[in-house]
Amino acid sequence: MTFEESEPERPLVFAHRGASAAFAEHTRAAYLQAIADGADGVECDVHLTRDQHAVLLHDANLDRTSDGTGPVADRTLAELRLLDFSSWKGARIPEEYGAKSEQFLTLPQLLDILRGAGRPIGLAIELKHPSPYQLKLEDRVLDVLRGEGWDPGTSSVDNIQVTFMSFSPDSVKHLLRSVPAEFICQLVDDIDVDELRDELSLGPLAGGAIANLMKAAQLEGERILDECDVGLAGPGIMYVREHARTVQRWLESGRRFRVWTVDSERDVALCQGLGIHEITTNKPARVLAQLQSSGQQVQLPS
Repeated sequence: MTFEESEPERPLVFAHRGASAAFAEHTRAAYLQAIADGADGVECDVHLTRDQHAVLLHDANLDRTSDGTGPVADRTLAELRLLDFSSWKGARIPEEYGAKSEQFLTLPQLLDILRGAGRPIGLAIELKHPSPYQLKLEDRVLDVLRGEGWDPGTSSVDNIQVTFMSFSPDSVKHLLRSVPAEFICQLVDDIDVDELRDELSLGPLAGGAIANLMKAAQLEGERILDECDVGLAGPGIMYVREHARTVQRWLESGRRFRVWTVDSERDVALCQGLGIHEITTNKPARVLAQLQSSGQQVQLPS
């Protein structure tokens, strides 16, 4: 049975960085819990280390999610393996989910975990930009996948259906050279300058400059979706609420929708009522339970 053949009538549920409400994001425990919760797929963010390993981390810096500090790109894989990426969450990790030293993951390790799911499962890979390695990030991730047996035509590895995502239009255009459009997702969201400044640890001037670049990227991403260059639209849930006409136009054009990060009952109901195809959430078990019990229909706010 393929991933598509197993697709339910309800929206597919992707675990955002794993079951990250339960365990530290991107850890072995978070992904094993997502599988146990019955998630249809999982999402991950990818950066490159100094020695060009694809590792699972959201931030460009280590400070928030480890006991290390500084840029991920400045560390080798061996150096990163010495850090603690799980204790900050304060969640006790069951013995069967591995030791604290086993929680940090590379992309090949995540593929091994997903192979063990025993069923078709999706993997949504977000390529994180800006990256000091620029589009070498995409090339390296594709090389890693090819080494794992990835078939570009079906974008699959064994039981795993792989899709690719980025906010960067340059990343999306680069991926289109090697990956069928149906497996590529252009992410879009409104730019929050203060939030961006905090996430990247930037001052007011640098934060404003980066925000301007990202606003231009957002407009180009919207153009890519307007022209149907890719098969997947990936707006945030607030974007869905605040850009009703745009979302409706993309839905009517046949774009497949993957909306993030959908955790509240109200937002799950909104996505279900709109006919959103895929929901990305930190709480896969709760969202699955709501979807399976609800036939509620709602309208997009005008």
